[in-house]
Amino acid sequence: MSTENPKAPEKLFESINAESKRLMQGVIRSEDTAEIASNLTGLWSQLVMHSWTNPQGWLEMVNKYQKDQFKLWNDLINGAADSRPPKDRRFDSDEWSKLPVFDFIKQSYLLTADALSKSTDAIPLDEKEKKRVKFYTQYFIDAMSPSNFVNLNPDIITEAIRTNGQSLIDGMQNLMSDLEKGRITMTDESAFTLGENIGVSEGSVVFRNHLFELVQYKPTTETVHQRPLLIVPPCINKFYILDLQPQNSFVKWCVDQGNTVFLISWANTTPEYSHIGWDDYVQDGIFEATRVVKEITGEKKLNAVAWCIGGTILASALAVMQKKRDSSIGSVTLLTTLLDFSEPGDLGVFLNEEEVNLRAVQIETDGVMSGKNLSLGFNMIRSNDLIWSYVVNNYLKGKTPPPFDLLYWNSDPTNLPATMYNTYVSEMYIKNNLAKPRGFVCCGSPVELNIIKTPMYFLSAIDDHIAPWKSTFLGTELVGGRLEFVLGGSGHIAGVINPPAKNKRNYWTSGELGHGPDHWLESATNHSGSWWTHWHKWLERQNARQVPARQIETVGDYKEIVPAPGDYVRVRL
Repeated sequence: MSTENPKAPEKLFESINAESKRLMQGVIRSEDTAEIASNLTGLWSQLVMHSWTNPQGWLEMVNKYQKDQFKLWNDLINGAADSRPPKDRRFDSDEWSKLPVFDFIKQSYLLTADALSKSTDAIPLDEKEKKRVKFYTQYFIDAMSPSNFVNLNPDIITEAIRTNGQSLIDGMQNLMSDLEKGRITMTDESAFTLGENIGVSEGSVVFRNHLFELVQYKPTTETVHQRPLLIVPPCINKFYILDLQPQNSFVKWCVDQGNTVFLISWANTTPEYSHIGWDDYVQDGIFEATRVVKEITGEKKLNAVAWCIGGTILASALAVMQKKRDSSIGSVTLLTTLLDFSEPGDLGVFLNEEEVNLRAVQIETDGVMSGKNLSLGFNMIRSNDLIWSYVVNNYLKGKTPPPFDLLYWNSDPTNLPATMYNTYVSEMYIKNNLAKPRGFVCCGSPVELNIIKTPMYFLSAIDDHIAPWKSTFLGTELVGGRLEFVLGGSGHIAGVINPPAKNKRNYWTSGELGHGPDHWLESATNHSGSWWTHWHKWLERQNARQVPARQIETVGDYKEIVPAPGDYVRVRL
C-alpha cells in the first residue's frame, strides 16, 4: 500500500476501505478465527435453547436491559447522562465522557456487555461447559467493544484528524505486516538481539542432540555447591524467560549463588519431528541431560529445577528413574507445575474432548502443533490486554509498540511435535492419567508418582491462570518424600521471575500440608519479597558441601560447540 498521504477525504476512506477488504479476506481464511466463531455459535445456540427452560428469568433479564437502555437514551436527550468514567482502561480518556454521543456508545456497550455476561450465569449446564460458554461470550464481548472500531472510538478519530489520516494509513501497513507474520506485534522487536542484550548470561553449549542443546554457564564465584543444578524449561516456550536481562535473570542469580548451572534449550521442532513423543522428551531429554551433567562434573547426584510442562515431564521421568533405582536427581523443584489436571484453569475451555480428538487428526497431518496457534490460545485468555489493546494501538492508531523484553519473549513461540502435543493434551488434560496410579505409561513403565521419595519443592503463584495454584497444590498429595510448598504472589510469569533485589511482591510458606489448599493458605506465613532466597536456603540444605568452581573446559567428548544462548533458541517462527 502506498504511504502517500491522501489529501482528499474520499481518497483516504477509499484507501481504508480497500485495505479493510484485504483484512477481512485474511480473517475469513483464518482457521483459528473460524474455529472461534464456530465455538461461539454452537455455545450460544445452547444458551438460546436453555433460555426456554426458564422463560420467566429470560424475559425479566431482557425487560431490565430494555429499561436500562431506554433510560440511557433518555438521559442523553435530556443532557443528564452520567459522565463519570468507568473503571475500564479502554475508556479512560476524557473524550469518552465529555462528548455525549461517545458517552452514550460507551454506556450502551457496557450495559449490553453486562447483560450478555449475566445471561450465561443462569444456564443449566455442568461447570465445565458453563466455563466454555462464559469464556467465548466474554471473548465476543471484548471483540465488539466500540474502542476496537475506527468510527466509534473518539481517540482514534482525534488521532486521524491530527495526522490528516496518516495514522490510519500507518495502521493498515502495520496490519498487513502482521498478517504476513501470522501474529500481532507486541513490542519493537528490532530492539532485541539474543546474546547481545537479552539472554546474555555467559556460557557455552557443551552437548547437542536432535531434541535439545545443553548450556553450561560460566561460574562467578570461587567455590560452588557440590551438586550441579539442571534447569528444565517448558518445551512450549523459549528458555530465555529465565535469562531476559541481568537484573531479572534467574539463571544469573543461580550462578551468583554459587551453583554450577546447566540448562536444557529445547529444539523448535518442524514437521520432521512429528513422531517425537513424550517418551522421547524423557529419554532423549531428561535422561540424556542428566547423564551428560554427571559426566562433565563427575558428580553422582544433581539438583533439578523445572517449570510448567517441563516439571510435568520431569516428574514422569523421576517416577521411571525411581523404578530403575536411579537416584541421580537428588532434589526436585517444580515451578507452577500441574501433576493433577482435574482443574486445569482457563486453558480448560479449549480442551473439550470431542474438539481435541478432531483437532488431533489435523495436527498429525501438519506434523506439529503450531507455536503461533498455541500463542493465540494463551493470548485469548487475556484478550483485552494481549490482543485488542494492540489492535487499537498498532492498527487503528498506527503506532509502534515500545520495546519490552517480556513481550519480545512472548512473541517468540515454539512448535511442539504432533505426537508429543496430542499425548500431552489427551493423557494429561482430558484423561488426567498422570494423577492415576499406573494410569500413564512412560518409557514402557506405568507411572506411579507416589513412589517418588526425592525431596521436592513446589512453587505456585496465587494469580496463576495457566496452572491454578490450588490445582498445582494437588501435586503434593500425589508424591511421597519430604515436601516444601511455597505460594508466590502474582501470576504464571511474574510469580516466578521475581528477583530479590527488586524487593517486590510476597510469598507464603509453612502451611499445613495434607488438608487441602485452603487450609494450607489459612495456616501459612506471609513474607514480603521474593521466594528465590527461601528456595535457595532449602536447596543448600539438600547438599551444603562446596567445591572449587567448575570452569567450562573440555571434559572427554564435551567441549564448547557454540557460545550461549546457543543455536536452537535462535530459530524463530
